[in-house]
Amino acid sequence: MSADYTVQGSVAVVTLNNPPVNGLGLETRTAAVNAIRQAESDDAVRAIVITGAGKAFSGGADIREFNSPKALTEPTLHSLIRVVENSSKPTVAAIHTVCMGGGLELALGCNYRVALPGAQIALPEVKLGLLPGAGGTQRLPRVLGLEMALNMVVSGTPVASEKLAGTALFDEVFAAGTELLPAAIAFAEKVADVRPLPRVRDRKVDYPNHEAFLQFSRNTVKAMAGPFPAPLECVETIAASVTKPFEEGLKFERERFLHLAQTPESKALRHAFFAERAAGKVPDVPADTPVRKIERAAVIGAGTMGGGIAMNFANAGIPVTILETRQEALDKGLATIRKNYENTVRKGKLTQEKCEQRMGLISGTLAYEDIAQADIVVEAVFEDMGVKESVFRKLDEVMKPGAILASNTSTLDLDRIAALTSRPQDVIGLHFFSPANVMKLLEIVRGKQTGKDVLATALALSKKIKKTGVVSGVCDGFIGNRMLEQYLRQAFFLLEEGALPEQVDAAIEKFGFAMGPFRMSDLAGNDIGWYIRKRRAIESPDIQYSKTADLLCEQGRFGQKTGAGWYDYQAGDRKAYASQWVNDMIVRHSADIGVERRAIPDAEIVERLLYALANEGAKILEEGIALRASDIDMVYLTGYGFPLHRGGPMFYADFIGLPNVLASIQKYARGRHGAAWQPARLLVQRAEENRGFNA
Repeated sequence: MSADYTVQGSVAVVTLNNPPVNGLGLETRTAAVNAIRQAESDDAVRAIVITGAGKAFSGGADIREFNSPKALTEPTLHSLIRVVENSSKPTVAAIHTVCMGGGLELALGCNYRVALPGAQIALPEVKLGLLPGAGGTQRLPRVLGLEMALNMVVSGTPVASEKLAGTALFDEVFAAGTELLPAAIAFAEKVADVRPLPRVRDRKVDYPNHEAFLQFSRNTVKAMAGPFPAPLECVETIAASVTKPFEEGLKFERERFLHLAQTPESKALRHAFFAERAAGKVPDVPADTPVRKIERAAVIGAGTMGGGIAMNFANAGIPVTILETRQEALDKGLATIRKNYENTVRKGKLTQEKCEQRMGLISGTLAYEDIAQADIVVEAVFEDMGVKESVFRKLDEVMKPGAILASNTSTLDLDRIAALTSRPQDVIGLHFFSPANVMKLLEIVRGKQTGKDVLATALALSKKIKKTGVVSGVCDGFIGNRMLEQYLRQAFFLLEEGALPEQVDAAIEKFGFAMGPFRMSDLAGNDIGWYIRKRRAIESPDIQYSKTADLLCEQGRFGQKTGAGWYDYQAGDRKAYASQWVNDMIVRHSADIGVERRAIPDAEIVERLLYALANEGAKILEEGIALRASDIDMVYLTGYGFPLHRGGPMFYADFIGLPNVLASIQKYARGRHGAAWQPARLLVQRAEENRGFNA
C-alpha cells in the first residue's frame, strides 16, 4: 500500500506513503481513493486529514510513471481530486516540507488546508514545458488571486508557506515547532460540523480590469519565454479561471496540457529532466557502494581553472589548499578568487560575511607536504603529458593512503596518468568546464583501474558541489571534446568551401546555441585547438583538418586574450567584430588550395555541425565510452551551450529521425572531405531498425 489509513478519535488520517516525495503514482492514488471511501462509510468518522509521510506532503506526479500507461490509468489524479472534493465529510490537507505540482492540486481539492512554516509550495510544471494539468490553473487563482497565482505558475518557483499565510490558500499556518498531525486533527475536529463544506471551485476570481492585466502579462511573458510555448499557455489557462465557468476552465486546461505534452520543447525538457537523474546511475556501482570521506581538498595550479575548482570546494564548505610553484602565481590566483567573490557580492548574490567565510576556507602553499593530508587532490596544470607526469609522480609520493588523485585533463589518456602512480585504483578524471565555478558539467572519467568506491565518491561529490556529474570512459577528448573536434572540423571545412565565421556562428546561434564555434574558439583560446592539432598530426596523421585555423594561429590571433582571433576585439569590450583581414585570409586560402567557393545555405551549416556531433556520439556509445545516449545529451546541455529546447545532440537526431540523419551523412560522405563522414555502425543499425538512440 502507498497510503496508510488510521482513525484517531473521530478523525480519519490518510497518509501518502510513497518515498522519497510521496509521488502520486497509481498505487498511491488507488490507496488514497480507497481510504477516503473507507472514511466516508465509517459513521464514527466526522472528518478526514490527508498528509504525507517522511519528508514531503507530496512532490506531485510520480516521475517513474511518466510516459507510461499507469499515468492515465484510473483513478487518475483528476479522479482522486474529485473524490476528495465531493467527500460528504470535511477534508483537511496537513501540509509540510514539500507540496508541489499534483500534491498542491490535491490539497486545493480539499475543503481546508493547514501547514507548517517552511513548506515549499509550487506548481513547477512549466519547467518541464507543461502547465498544471489537474486543476491548478483554475483553483490557485481562486485562493491566491489572479496576479499571485499567475506569477507562481508562470515561474514555477517555490514559495515558503508562511509567505502565503493570510491568503485563502491556507486556513492556518501553525507556529514553528508545532507537531503537525495533532494540530491538524484538532483543526479537523473543530470544523467537522461546519456546513456547507467550503470548496475552492465555488470561489470567484475577482480582479478589477482583468483584461488589461492579462494583456500586460501576455506581452511580458512572450518577451521572456524565448522558444518555450508553456509560459504563454499558462497565462491563457489562468485567464480561463476568470473568463470561463469552473468546469469549462478545467476542460480548457486539460486540452492545453495535452497539447503541450506533444510539443518538441516539452519532450526535450522532460528528456533533460530524466537524463540528469539517470546520469548519476552506473550499473555496476550500486547506490549503496561505500564512499570515501571528503573533508579536505587540494588543487594543483592557481590559474583560471584551478581557482574555479577551488571555489567549488569552498562553496560547498570544504577547506581547500591551492598549490603553486611560484609565490607570484599563487598570489595572483588567490586575488582572482577574491575578485570573483566580491563581484558576486556587488551583484547582491552573496553576502560579505559568506564571501569572507569562503575565502577563509581557501589557503595557498608552495610545498607538496602541506597538501599531503587532503582527502582529494585535483590537478589543474597545463594540458601536456610531461607536465602531468611530474605532478602525479610527486602526488603518489606525498599524498596519504586512500587519498583520491584526480586529473582535470580534457583530452589526455587517464590510464597513462594512473600508471604513473603506484595506486591506479585511486586515480580518476574530474574534467571541470571553464569557468569552473559557474559551469554545471563535471565529466567524471573512469579509468580501467579506478575503484568503484572512488567513482561513487566522485558522483556524490559532484552533487555536493552542485554539478551534473556524467561518467565517461577513457578516450581522447572523452565525451564532450571528442565530439566537439568533429563539430569544429566541419566548421573549418565550411570556411574553405564558401562560408565566413560570422555566417556559421549566426546560423548555429539562430538554431539556439549560446555561442557559435568561432566565437566559442575565440573565448577558449585558439591556441588550445592548435596545440591539439599538432599532437594529432603526430599521433593520427591520417586525420584531415582544414589549414585555415592554423593560418590564423600563425598570426598570433588566439582570440579574446590577444584582442584578435576569428574576430577583432576592442579593449574592455568582449563583443566580436567581423574581421576583414580574417575574411580575406579565408578567401585567399580557398583559392590557394583550388577550391571554388560557393554560397552555403544556413540549413546545411546547421545540419553538418549537428550531425557531426550525433555521428561521433554514436561511436562513443558503440564503444561504451558513454553509458547511455542521454548522458551525451547532458554533457552538451550543461557544458557546451546546446539549446535546452532541442534536448541535446542525440535527442535532436532522434527527433529528426535516424534514417534521415543517416541519409544526410551518406550524402556528405560523397562530397569534399567525405572521409570525415564515416557513419557510426550504431547509427546505421538504429536507422535500419527505425529506433532512436534514446529508445
